[in-house]
This record gives sequence, C-alpha cells and structure tokens, in this order.
Amino acid sequence: MAEEKVILCEIEVLNKYGIHARPAALLVKTAGKFACDIFIGKKGEEVSAKSIMGLLTIEGYQGAKLRVRIVGRDAEEALAEITELFEKKFFEE
Repeated sequence: MAEEKVILCEIEVLNKYGIHARPAALLVKTAGKFACDIFIGKKGEEVSAKSIMGLLTIEGYQGAKLRVRIVGRDAEEALAEITELFEKKFFEE
C-alpha cells in the first residue's frame, strides 16, 4: 500500500472579516470534494476543514497565521484549492 502523502504549511487569513460563516462554508464545501483529511489550526488546536462548527472556533481573524495539515492521496490538489480561497480572500473583496 502506498504511503499517505502529508503536507504541512502555514497560511494567512487575508480577508477583512476573517473566517466567519461564509468563508467557513466555502472551506467545508471545498474540503468535501477531496478524499484526504484536511486540518486547520492555530496555537496547537486543530479542527477538520470539513466541519463548519470547528472552523468557526479557530480565531481566524484577518492577519492570523493558520497551520494547514493535509493527509491523503489528493493532498496537493486540496492544498491548491484551499490556498486559492485564502489568496482570493474568499471572494469577498
């Protein structure tokens, strides 16, 4: 069996209002397209990017640096789409 791919990176919240309900919903929708497990966290806390309630608890305010951990065969594709959401400020600005 092939070894699971693991990607670790840091990503900055750029949008003005941070991770509120709409960006959290976009993250969940995007994460749900992939088989891999996607975790986003800060200060040692980590939540599934497939859990809207979890995402709303991570203090993802503008300027926050979040740790992203992705585990699974389609990790690179997932990272590309998650990164794009953050870079494009969740299409809010």
